[in-house]
Amino acid sequence: MKQAKKVTARHEKVDRAKMYSADDAMKLVIENATSKFDESVELHVRLGVDGRQADQQVRGTVVLPNGTGKTLRVLVIAKPDKQEEAKKAGADHVGGEDIVQKIVSQNWLDFDVCITTPDMMGVVGRVAKILGPKGLMPNPKSGTVTTDVTKAVNEAKGGKVEYRLDKGNNVHCLIGKVSFGSDKLVENFNALINAIIKAKPSAAKGTYLKNVVLTSTMGVGVKVAVVI
Repeated sequence: MKQAKKVTARHEKVDRAKMYSADDAMKLVIENATSKFDESVELHVRLGVDGRQADQQVRGTVVLPNGTGKTLRVLVIAKPDKQEEAKKAGADHVGGEDIVQKIVSQNWLDFDVCITTPDMMGVVGRVAKILGPKGLMPNPKSGTVTTDVTKAVNEAKGGKVEYRLDKGNNVHCLIGKVSFGSDKLVENFNALINAIIKAKPSAAKGTYLKNVVLTSTMGVGVKVAVVI
């Protein structure tokens, strides 16, 4: 009963029909995050595109100015010279064909981001069917296939997030923790929403941002008004 009362109280604070400014929406999200743990704050956007069409795909990356609050485990698959560079940059796991074999034989996936160099894509391709469904397959568009291993590792550790359409033409992204406070979370929100706006496909017609919602892990969704 106590839990039900908490949920009801959260819903009562939010006008589900109202479009709030980013500042006001974020304050409501933080106010409704009453769990005992530090809740994550997420951005959910429904886009006016048709992801089934190749010319209406929306995908990219952005480095959030205040990070995500999540410590990512980074794997780098590269040849020996780049392996040393990756270790110095702070990668959690580094290897070559041995790592690929470990993924194949042990279904080892103890990492959040996989970075590789172009000359190793042939090797990494052997585990594409394993990494792909988990969203871990390196891709040039996300900056995870690169010769600049140091930059890629630093960005992954520093709050780089990837946004992409799901099957329902929605984008879902973590933008931080409640403990960041409203100002930092709004900065992260602005960085991500601006990146999504800039990624609008030229083939997209009509309203691009159909629905923009902010919420915390256990909180209520708050609609945000965004003017393009």
